[in-house]
Amino acid sequence: MHRFDVETLPAGRWRNGGGATREIASRPAGADDFGWRASVADIGRGGPFSEFPGVDRTLTLLSGDGVRLRCPGVFDRLLTGVGEPFGFSGDLALDAELPSGPCRVLNLMVRRGRWTARVDRSDHTVEVLPGRAGVVYALRGSWRADPSHTVLTAGQGVWWDADEAPGGAVAPLSPDAVALWADVTPLR
Repeated sequence: MHRFDVETLPAGRWRNGGGATREIASRPAGADDFGWRASVADIGRGGPFSEFPGVDRTLTLLSGDGVRLRCPGVFDRLLTGVGEPFGFSGDLALDAELPSGPCRVLNLMVRRGRWTARVDRSDHTVEVLPGRAGVVYALRGSWRADPSHTVLTAGQGVWWDADEAPGGAVAPLSPDAVALWADVTPLR
């Protein structure tokens, strides 16, 4: 498992100047044609979202009072609940609005037809399954990632790729522990 702390990940500014992205993982590493990618985005102001043709996306609010995503004729969704995922096609032209100021989101993207993904909010042990990739992001409390016994707190996490088959689990250590678990499965 690969440990990360969002605050130490390098931040890349968006082309439109509306935010910054901190990449957690992109597989294969460095490829423009990624199979899957996980990042944390700080959205500083409203505006258009970049389109990602052939990609399925899931956004999950991490902090802030929310973000409204609009795609005329398709959906108008206000994300206000921390840890509640929202999936949509990267083919869509979206606009984002920040009704109450900046926010931070977890952005999971998978190449359609090659990968599928599900993001869940969890307060119990997450088993790392062989042949699957994934990310666990601590929202609150403390967690332990085994087999390395790495302790994680809010804003920290671990990720693994499908071909690493690490085994093990990520387990809550405190009664207030809540995490996001992105389960990323290759289509064979």
